[in-house]
Amino acid sequence: MVTLRQFLSQARRFFRKHPDIKPRFKKLLEALRHDPFRPSLGLHPLSGKLSSCYAASLTYSYRVTLTLLIEEKEIILLDIGSHDEVYRKK
Repeated sequence: MVTLRQFLSQARRFFRKHPDIKPRFKKLLEALRHDPFRPSLGLHPLSGKLSSCYAASLTYSYRVTLTLLIEEKEIILLDIGSHDEVYRKK
């Protein structure tokens, strides 16, 4: 399992390269907190090695992978990056 520390490290690197996306990421987090199944988030289940995870669209090119623990009302962010970077790592 990916830890919060690992995600924060990845996010710092990502936002150094893409500082213009940071406000959109904050909006995505707020939307996930309010209603993770809002259609505009593009939340979808993944398959294969990532079958226990979901992805949400940050932009057309960038994704955030996460797990949703519905019973505990918890969202765990796992990864952030381009489509290929996020899905290839696992």
